[in-house]
Amino acid sequence: MSARKLDDELSLATRAAWLHYGGGLSQTDVAKRLSVTKVKAHRLINRANQEGFVKVSFDGEIAECASLEMALSEQFGLGYCEVVPDLEEVGLPVRSLGIGGASFLGREISNPANDVIGIGNGRTLQACVRNMASVSVRDTKFVSLMGGLTRNFAANPHDVMHRLADKTGAEAYFMPVPFFANNKQDREVMLAQRGVPEVMSMASKSNLKFVGIGAVGSSAQTVLAGVITNETMEDVQGQGSVGELIGHFFDINGQLVKTDLSERTLSIGIDDLRDSRVVAVAGGDEKVTAIWAILKSGLLDGLITDERTAKSIVRHQS
Repeated sequence: MSARKLDDELSLATRAAWLHYGGGLSQTDVAKRLSVTKVKAHRLINRANQEGFVKVSFDGEIAECASLEMALSEQFGLGYCEVVPDLEEVGLPVRSLGIGGASFLGREISNPANDVIGIGNGRTLQACVRNMASVSVRDTKFVSLMGGLTRNFAANPHDVMHRLADKTGAEAYFMPVPFFANNKQDREVMLAQRGVPEVMSMASKSNLKFVGIGAVGSSAQTVLAGVITNETMEDVQGQGSVGELIGHFFDINGQLVKTDLSERTLSIGIDDLRDSRVVAVAGGDEKVTAIWAILKSGLLDGLITDERTAKSIVRHQS
């Protein structure tokens, strides 16, 4: 067997194992997805096990995903890029991104250089933490990069700090203010509250910032979760914003859009993002434009996305 054919066979075996163990597909469904016989699907999954690809996470190259990773890295100057296989999820690819993000976060937690890791919030990051194995963490601390309450001071349903603390036993610092204040005056008052400056300073200086990317529109999670009103989002969209990163909005060319809302944001500043390692996990058809905008901003050092989204972004570039 030629080296190229051997590589393709190993790649197919890794994909089959991902679909079976990560995607929860039966061997019959794996065979249908890969257009192979059920017997071959069974053999491929066994091969992945024998080669040691299947652990808590998945090792080994998946040729098409690796090609997309290289294309995205070259186009946007990324130091880290991971494209996870498409599980054909409807809407937000939470399952595949959650698995990929969990693996990444697990590795970073064990890196002694990351004494403080800043964390965003949202459904995708929540899935990453949910898919993480429980580990005992001694020296690493987690800190929220933004306010964690809605505009009515209710808890954000997609906050991840408490879940991280439960999974790791590490110290996790929550920012007890809304994501957006009602006005600039309220923002100043909240930033002066006891404990908030210390948490904000820790968040700004965090070694790694692991974040999500927000879409702009009525279906955005910030609207659905009650963080901002639909009317406010329409105003932001009307000013040319297409993507959001930690409360900062960007147009299609990756340029920062200054809005009334951004002046009320209770999160770390743009300079804090520029001066540290920022890795985003995001995907889904409705977020392609937003991810493109954030990539164009040059603020990301790394991206974890799904195969279908990666293809859309690469096509957008060409």
